[in-house]
Amino acid sequence: MSSASKVVIACLDGQRLKGFVFNFSPLRDTFRLFPEPTARQDSGTDVQLRNLKAIFFVKDFTGNAERNDSQELKEGAHGRKLEITFTDGEKICGTSEAYNPKKVGFFMFPADSDSNNSRIFILNASVRQARNL
Repeated sequence: MSSASKVVIACLDGQRLKGFVFNFSPLRDTFRLFPEPTARQDSGTDVQLRNLKAIFFVKDFTGNAERNDSQELKEGAHGRKLEITFTDGEKICGTSEAYNPKKVGFFMFPADSDSNNSRIFILNASVRQARNL
């Protein structure tokens, strides 16, 4: 197996799942979430993209609940600058080099480089509005 990515998965029902993924691809309808980076293949749980709001690729699971990420994009940031409003009202600002509302989803890099999120895969079905900044 290749190296594991630490993720926090935001489900449409409000549930949050934490674990590890290997070789995530938005081209597949499902992926496997593992409890540990060295877990056996049969210990993973299949997750369906249609049940998700977003997949947060995180630096650590703990994070800092009191920290508010900056929503200001720095000059020179690569990609299309976007403010995403989810159907539940949450807003995230960042950049994307592959935003296309006709696809299943897209990767976005948070505006705040010190965010616990290194990147986010956002499901278009959970987006109310995508606004260019």
